[in-house]
Amino acid sequence: MNRAFNVTLAATLAACLSAPAVFAQGKPQTVSIMKVDPQSLATGYRTSKVVGSTVVNEANETVGTIDDLIVTPNEKVPFAVLSVGGFLGMGTKYVVVPYSSLQVSNNRMVLPGATKDMLKSLPDFKYNS
Repeated sequence: MNRAFNVTLAATLAACLSAPAVFAQGKPQTVSIMKVDPQSLATGYRTSKVVGSTVVNEANETVGTIDDLIVTPNEKVPFAVLSVGGFLGMGTKYVVVPYSSLQVSNNRMVLPGATKDMLKSLPDFKYNS
């Protein structure tokens, strides 16, 4: 019994090793890897800490809240989805601004020149799902 198992195992291994390589359908995939200095990331902000942050203007007036961050496949830069207006989730409008337009000052998210009315005049953003 043991000899039959060993013969079967050897035949299976030989078949696997002699079979041609099998690739996934489509184009071969490549991964580009680059070194990232962990020290440079220490000055960054985790998305889990950014989402939910209050956004103020330079006069320290609250103009919205960061609801989400979105990275598009083409631009590869983040956009901030802001919720503006509304009370307790009623009447809230979502708008999008480039994340680069936000500044961090004294651990606060600042959108220079923004007012609630100006943000409300931006096109509505609606989540697909």
